[in-house]
Amino acid sequence: MHSLTRRGAILSAGASLAAACCTKPPVIEAPAHSEVIWAPGQPPLLFAVQEIYPAAHQDRIHIAGGLLSDGTRVTGVSDRHIAYASGGVANELAPLPARRHHPYAVSHKGKLYLLGGFGSDPDHITWVMSTDTLVFSTSGDTEANGKSYPGSWLPLAPAPEPHAEVVAAAIGDHIHIVGGRRPKGDANAAYGDHEDVDRHLVFDPAANAWSKAAPALSARNSAAGALISGLWHVVGGRSVANGPTDAHEVYAPQEDRWRNAAPMPKGSGAGGNAAAVLRDTLYVFGGEYFTGGQGGVHAEVWAYDPKTDAWTEVGKMPTPRHGLGAVTLNRSIWLVGGAKRPSGSETSNAVERFQLGG
Repeated sequence: MHSLTRRGAILSAGASLAAACCTKPPVIEAPAHSEVIWAPGQPPLLFAVQEIYPAAHQDRIHIAGGLLSDGTRVTGVSDRHIAYASGGVANELAPLPARRHHPYAVSHKGKLYLLGGFGSDPDHITWVMSTDTLVFSTSGDTEANGKSYPGSWLPLAPAPEPHAEVVAAAIGDHIHIVGGRRPKGDANAAYGDHEDVDRHLVFDPAANAWSKAAPALSARNSAAGALISGLWHVVGGRSVANGPTDAHEVYAPQEDRWRNAAPMPKGSGAGGNAAAVLRDTLYVFGGEYFTGGQGGVHAEVWAYDPKTDAWTEVGKMPTPRHGLGAVTLNRSIWLVGGAKRPSGSETSNAVERFQLGG
């Protein structure tokens, strides 16, 4: 993918890229997984939103920030924070202190944290990358837009450098972020001001302090990841220089070491994909790709078995999307939000539930 093409499409707030691309990357066909179940009829989100990194926290799916849409084009940046229950009930909680897209939510030891992302003003979609570290407090209320909302967001120690489009995870006593992008010089306002990195930062909530850990094996942004048996799997994503990547890297916290694992099937890597774990298997959903100025959204669902170090295609998403969230909750993976076409086109409020039978 040519990342500046994507940025231009979002900034134009309505420029639409073709959903069907005649040069779609090939995928490896594999037998369908007989235990996969899609549970239909899930109530949608309160609004359409994409470029989100939600978290399962206290039996709800928390979504904060993201890009908003009128259904066909991106119209602005969100400061909204909602908690969606598995039954479809959604509560509106204290909004963010400022509008933010691509912030990463992490639940860690009973608290909800929000990391980094891009700041923006109400009227323009900008890419001011943030060092913010926020924690959600359930005490008190926040007054905003003439209303009162439960809770508030409190600032913690800022990260040592701005970050966004990262992968994050709660591992033991710490929160880790890896990859993503950072400013490549003094400028920090436009997408082109930033570069892909292999950086690995660690936040210690107890000490309210940041440190560094072993860098990843490759620099990329908008990848996806999850933990299996204490090991952190990071897959897919993209880089400005080389487009989508099929890379699959695994971090062992006790050794502070990364290694390569079986890459995703050729052509299945994409920016804005999402991943979650069920029964010690990693599932990867969606993501966008671009070829020759046009693009599409992956429909395939891929399963990775760490016992065999192998990938299998296990069917198609009912609603292919990129920039979506994937959250494991109540023995299911919940796919929330995202966009049905590349860049800013057709942002969705869809909620779909992926389960395993047996």
